[in-house]
Formats: sequence, structure tokens, C-alpha cells
Amino acid sequence: MLKRTPSLTEQAKSHIKQLIQDDAFIEGKIPSETELAADLGVSRTTIRDALSRLENEGVVFRKQGAGTFVNEAGLQIKSRLDEIWAYEEMLAVHGYTPSVRILDVTCHPADAKTAADLNIAEGDELIVARKLFLADNQPVILSYNYVPTNILTDPYEPSDFVEPIYSYLWTNGRSQFNYFLSEIVPMVADANLAKALHIQPQTPLFSMHEIGYNDNNDPILKSTSCFRDDLVRFRLIRRQQL
Repeated sequence: MLKRTPSLTEQAKSHIKQLIQDDAFIEGKIPSETELAADLGVSRTTIRDALSRLENEGVVFRKQGAGTFVNEAGLQIKSRLDEIWAYEEMLAVHGYTPSVRILDVTCHPADAKTAADLNIAEGDELIVARKLFLADNQPVILSYNYVPTNILTDPYEPSDFVEPIYSYLWTNGRSQFNYFLSEIVPMVADANLAKALHIQPQTPLFSMHEIGYNDNNDPILKSTSCFRDDLVRFRLIRRQQL
């Protein structure tokens, strides 16, 4: 299946970040843009943009007149809230061996709330895919994905939903995914959720409620994911506004 090819800037950023994680830079000093551009076979502009993204992520910082350096505190951030990660990738970064199970893929008429979220008519047909993500064989994330059937170009199989739903829509959707609007909400596990995640009822969790939009800013998918926060934590760097 075709995948979106990362831009040169994103590839350069990933390469530099991997070098940082491998402790490849002496005393945390990043080589000059010219050196990095020559090593990676890209332009200085690409390197400059890649370093700017790493700076925005808190991975590096710049000292005027001295250069660019590794930010050790920023390396503690394993998964970013403002970037879209496949949950398997996120769990791997946290040091787990990830796996995913498709629990069920069913069709349901949209209720009033989901219809309003997706700007469709109440009763329109939705595909509902329920997936369980495991870390070292421990259930850690239960996700629900809701997709209107009328945006799919081809018949689907339940196994199609093993990959992230936004990736699936890139090759099978009439409208392609662009970004999520996300909300993080604390919650406690009810009996069904507790059974799925192998935890006690009323265990505190956090959930991520997301609406996915296309390039025209139209909603095309809805996702709700429930996380065990004893196994996965999110961190972010907050900066003072200047």
C-alpha cells in the first residue's frame, strides 16, 4: 500500500534526531549547517528548516555566536502531543514491543452527536473499528474509529483497519486526511473498558477525542482512544511567550 513520502526536511530532521539519540555529537554540539548538508546530501535550507523543527520540539537549542546544542531535557519527551504518531510507533519509542488486535469492525447508523461531529445526517452509515493496542502483550490503548462509508472508494476488509485509519484513507478515501483536532479528557474505566484493558473498574485513565479533517477542513473521521496512564505518559515543553 502506498504511503506518504516524508519531505526532505522531515527526513533530515529524523536523521539528525537519530544521531542525537545515538550520542553522535561530541559534548552535544551540533555540526554546522554546511557540514550537515554535505553529510546528508541536502541543501543548507533543508538543514536549517530541520534544525528549526527540532528546536521547536525542544530537542536542540541555539546559543547566539556559539552554535546549536542538544537539549538533554527535551530528549525526555518520547511522544509529542502535537504530532500524529501511529500508536505502535509510540509504544516502541517508550521501549515496548507493540502489537495491535482488531476487536471488531461493524456498521452502525450515526447517532446525533457523531453526525454533528462529522457533519453528516443522523442515521447515515458509519464504519466503527474497535482496536486494542498492546505493549509487551499488556493491553494499553483501546481505540474506536468512526468513518462514514460514503467516503471510501473500495470495499473494505476488517484487516484493512490494522493500520492507522488516517493512513488507510490516504489510499482508499474519496477525501484525504490532513489533520486532527484533539481533546484530552480524564475518565475512569467502566466495566467493559476495564475488562478490555485488564484493569479494575473505576481505574483513572485519560482519553483522546479527535476529529480528523481533510484539506478543505471538512470532518471525515472521528476517533476516541482510551489510555492506561500507568504504561504511557505524554510530556511537552511549555515556553514563556516573549
